[in-house]
Amino acid sequence: MTPSNKFYITTPIYYVNDVPHIGHMYTNLACDMIARFMRLDGRDVKFLTGTDEHGQKVEKSARLAGQSPKSFVDAVSQNFRDLASLMQFTCDDFIRTTEPRHIKAAQHLWQVLLERGEIYSGAYSGWYAVRDEAFYQEAELVNGKAPTGADVEWVTEPGYFFRLSKWQDRLLEFYHANPDFIAPESRRNEVLRFVEGGLHDLSISRASFTWGIPVPGDPDHVMYVWLDALTNYITALGYPNQDSADFKEYWGNSLHVLGKDILRFHAVYWPAFLMAAGLPPPARVFAHGWWTKDGGNDGDFSEAALIGRLNSDLANSYGNLAQRVLSFIAKSCGGIVPFPEQMAPADYALVSQPTDILPTLRADIGRQSLHKVAEQIWRVIGEANRYVDDQKPWALKVEDPARMGTILYVLAETIRQIAILTQPIVPEASARILDQLAIPDAQRTFAHLETALVPGTSLPPPEGVFPRLS
Repeated sequence: MTPSNKFYITTPIYYVNDVPHIGHMYTNLACDMIARFMRLDGRDVKFLTGTDEHGQKVEKSARLAGQSPKSFVDAVSQNFRDLASLMQFTCDDFIRTTEPRHIKAAQHLWQVLLERGEIYSGAYSGWYAVRDEAFYQEAELVNGKAPTGADVEWVTEPGYFFRLSKWQDRLLEFYHANPDFIAPESRRNEVLRFVEGGLHDLSISRASFTWGIPVPGDPDHVMYVWLDALTNYITALGYPNQDSADFKEYWGNSLHVLGKDILRFHAVYWPAFLMAAGLPPPARVFAHGWWTKDGGNDGDFSEAALIGRLNSDLANSYGNLAQRVLSFIAKSCGGIVPFPEQMAPADYALVSQPTDILPTLRADIGRQSLHKVAEQIWRVIGEANRYVDDQKPWALKVEDPARMGTILYVLAETIRQIAILTQPIVPEASARILDQLAIPDAQRTFAHLETALVPGTSLPPPEGVFPRLS
């Protein structure tokens, strides 16, 4: 990514043939965590999500529902907007491919590709998966189905083609010159193998249905849904106005986060479309695994495991740390932040840890290793709990109240820093902990990690933040 204070992060735009599910929520959640982290770290963030509303699959779903395509997509798109609101995702923009701004951008991109000789007319005959809205070669089929398991049908119709084959070598050159463009490494290798296996020109229009963006100059054809959909990422930055401040400042620092099933479209077709139009590709494409339930090779969801993790990591570890320290200050210090006296090596060792791990957290966020961010922070939470057990402040109230005060100050200050760092992960709970430490809203960014808790500050009555679940 180019050096800049700007940062642009996108989810894929979600296909509106059905209701939102856990996979949609996961991608949004991951992007939201990254966006929150970047904002707390002083970056100017633009976070985009939205809905992909054209194509044969949508037209078919609308027909089965007894609705017009427009009425159908209006309702389903609102479900995705409601999900973002319900989960309090901090999206800056929600784009729909039926919006005038997007239709204008997609048709402009088509016209540029046509004028540059990247599009030609012909006829398509081959396998097409309506569920994937994707074309497949005979060799890609597995037991007569698409690699994704979707049913395929033989399609023969006139159409327009994008000269994808001519971009094979240039794509490989681009991948090798930009080794961080595709992540993780396993997905990068997957894309390299696909492109090295040979690229064929891509059919980019359909004439057998009408629910799509009309091809400029030929309204009997609609644009292939993926050429239409992918353009959303630059539509939201003001394209076709390449001189817009958003396009100039954000696009060079763009991160697409998506599921592994749509990697090919984002890591092969999309950079080829852009380079063919004289535009730079996005800075990075990160493909995460799928969510499965109660057993699977990707991210596996289990209600029991979720409850166990919430009780263990949140209630027992983080919540218990905050609750017992703040309760002890309320009972033994009159709810006033104690003044630290002589600091011992163990005190310095603990209180410096949250700030010390920030460079590591930045690196992990930059690699989209979100689990490592949580692991690093919870390691410090574990150290803080061990410090409480080792120092035993409750045993010092009478014999050494000054030392007790120092220990409690160190713990309160450590919790303050931890709560700042956990804001991207558990924003509401972190805010409640910071409220209980009387930290002003303006002092909750990473730049204030070293703005130490002020001794003598009066704290509100403590209350639990993470209830145990059963």
